Amino acid sequence: MQDLPHSKPDALPTHPNPRLTSLSHGGGCGCKIAPAVLQDILRRTQTSTASLPIPKELLVGLETSDDAAVYQLNEHQALVATTDFFMPIVDDPFEFGRIAATNALSDVYAMGGQPILALAIVAMPVNTLDAQTIADILRGGQSVCQDAGVVLAGGHTIDCVEPIYGLVALGLVEPQYLKKNSHAQVGDCLILGKPLGVGVMSAALKKNQLSPAAYRHMIAATTQLNRPGSVLAKMPGVHALTDVTGFGLLGHALEMAKGSEVQLLLNWDSIALLPEVEALIQAGHVTGASARNWASYAEHVALSKDLPAWAQDLLSDPQTSGGLLVSCAPEQAKAVLSLFQTTGFHDATVIGHVQAKPSQGTWVGVH
Repeated sequence: MQDLPHSKPDALPTHPNPRLTSLSHGGGCGCKIAPAVLQDILRRTQTSTASLPIPKELLVGLETSDDAAVYQLNEHQALVATTDFFMPIVDDPFEFGRIAATNALSDVYAMGGQPILALAIVAMPVNTLDAQTIADILRGGQSVCQDAGVVLAGGHTIDCVEPIYGLVALGLVEPQYLKKNSHAQVGDCLILGKPLGVGVMSAALKKNQLSPAAYRHMIAATTQLNRPGSVLAKMPGVHALTDVTGFGLLGHALEMAKGSEVQLLLNWDSIALLPEVEALIQAGHVTGASARNWASYAEHVALSKDLPAWAQDLLSDPQTSGGLLVSCAPEQAKAVLSLFQTTGFHDATVIGHVQAKPSQGTWVGVH
């Protein structure tokens, strides 16, 4: 792997660094632009490019808010291309790099692909962070790529007022096994691979209110590669895949529902939470992104009155490097859960089902 270039390393400061999370206005996937704002931006972009021809080789583009673009290369191969980067969610530079890289590769897995190549996106305040800290961030990303069997072949660096790290991730998938978020079918079970609560934990961490044990769980969850995606794609009866990240469970469930023209019904009691998250959220540890998410899609979601008062914040909580959301035939649910369990995703569980959308109904319901 070639080294990432940077300019004048001897000019970088050597004084003690501030906390990484203190240098950014947001962290992790909570940095994402709110869904409603993003849709407005994309709508304006699509209007200006509506007359441009779309090649038949483009199997997945902007049409369904999917996790990555997919371009068919030949009869047996399609290229999966994505990019993901954000500001620190933790203060440890090595762990920040690991989390960001894991999150970026997840979009390839969510399309049923196998990541093969990555380029680093590095934007750092070089007058604030020393060379070793920046190098540790890059080492963290490199370690995840190595674990995933991905070649990290370079990247691009700039001087920036806030620390930003991520990857351009490329992968391959056989076109017949490509999994979009828009093929959920009526009668399907919905299975979530990881527990919720990363945004809540990050908010507590920033205020020094996260216990060491909870921090360890947070790191374990956010650095767990969503490898099952490439296997799930080949299983009969698995119809749709996506990963739950910055828009929260509700936001990504909404994208699946709209793309598939169905209604998703979630069972609140079945949704797993990371340790201590319930106590933390009741203590007021929520991100600003949670409120922005909810404001963007509240009109399309129905929450039961029986849910706890904090359910809305939790369901719209931005999940940095979150779990896969799988829509599969009921008879395949046992096999899907078994795959998750045998690959270390012990909190994977059935969280709901898919039904036909009533003409006047909402896209996503939680009871």
